[in-house]
Order: sequence, then structure tokens, then C-alpha cells
Amino acid sequence: MKQYLLSIYQPDGAPEPDVLAEIRNNLDALNDELRAEGAWVFAGGLHPPDTATVLRAGGEEMLVTDGPFIEAREFLGGFTIITAADLDDALRWGRRLASILAPLAVEVRPFQ
Repeated sequence: MKQYLLSIYQPDGAPEPDVLAEIRNNLDALNDELRAEGAWVFAGGLHPPDTATVLRAGGEEMLVTDGPFIEAREFLGGFTIITAADLDDALRWGRRLASILAPLAVEVRPFQ
């Protein structure tokens, strides 16, 4: 079994509270299914990009910068790590996640 990262990309700003509540309920149900099938490893949402701190080593000095690394229209908003037999199985879960979060993009990527 391989591990896969299901990355959720979203635009800046939060959805309306009633929309967010429905999404959370659907995500909870999907996570319960993942657990029941033994595929769930870890999942989490992230605070907005302006809460990030970027560290960049440069010789003897460390550059510390507040905020996101790059300016972008979309950012990593959350993720789920799963175990799956193969890419097809991981894509099955990714499709389910993308359906819940439509129109947000979900990237499925295997760990090395």
C-alpha cells in the first residue's frame, strides 16, 4: 500500500457559513468512510496564507518572511493523506473529495 497526498486548492477567502457547514459534514462522512476502509492516515485544514512564515537559508543567514511564499489566486487550503493499493484507488478517493468540494481542485500525488 502506498500513501497519497490529496491536496485541496482554494481561492482566498472563506465560503459562507452555511455552505461551510455542509462541506464539513460531507468531509466528516468521507473521512469516516476512509477510516472504515483502513485508508485514512491524516487530514487537516490550514489557516489562510497570510498566517504563513517562510524560512529560506542563504549561506550563514536565515531569511524569515511573514506571509505566503508566492502571490497566487489559489493556495493550499487543506489536505488528506491516505493509503491506497494503487493510483486508481487513490483517484477514486480524490474524485469523492473533489465532488464534495466542487468547484475546488484536488491534486492526488503519491509519496516517494
